[in-house]
Amino acid sequence: MATERPVVFVVDDDLAMREALQDLLASVGMDVRLFASTQDFMQAQRPDAPGCLVLDVRLPGASGLSFQQELPRAGVDLPVIFITGHGDIPMTVRAMKAGAVEFLSKPFRDQELLDAIDAAIERHRAQRRQTALVAELRQRFAALTQREREVMALVSAGRVNKQIAAELGISEATVKVHRGQIMRKMQVKSLAQLVRIADTLGLADPKP
Repeated sequence: MATERPVVFVVDDDLAMREALQDLLASVGMDVRLFASTQDFMQAQRPDAPGCLVLDVRLPGASGLSFQQELPRAGVDLPVIFITGHGDIPMTVRAMKAGAVEFLSKPFRDQELLDAIDAAIERHRAQRRQTALVAELRQRFAALTQREREVMALVSAGRVNKQIAAELGISEATVKVHRGQIMRKMQVKSLAQLVRIADTLGLADPKP
């Protein structure tokens, strides 16, 4: 996944700015996709690759800030970098609180934008790695039987075999068998690893 070529999406209604960004980003070997409106961006096919969105604050219709709020609901997880010629402190604070990587006022230095894009792409790569990891862990967890899931939850909550046996109404020997199967299917070698996986999957902590 880390070797995939990243894509930078630019949404700006200023043709001259789009062309300038195209030249800048292409000069450093980046794959750039240009859009004059948020509607054009949403209707376009987006490759399954790491990337980021360079977004103008002032756009026809809904503002870039409003569009930023819509992205998660639309299933778009691209980190956002704002560019604007009309920025102010409240606008900047709002954008950063909503998760923007950077808020650059025009005219900005080329290196400022390139640094922000690098940071955004690294953030997106990390998000994609985490998403892939969780998907893989969920697949392993789905292979467990219902009883093994119950035992895993109790083991991850710190119960010892005797407590698990009493709570589930099974023998300690059966608990040990289930634990072995769980470790094998979840592909872990230690209790600490299993606990971390349970936490990652958000497994409920059974009440004592």
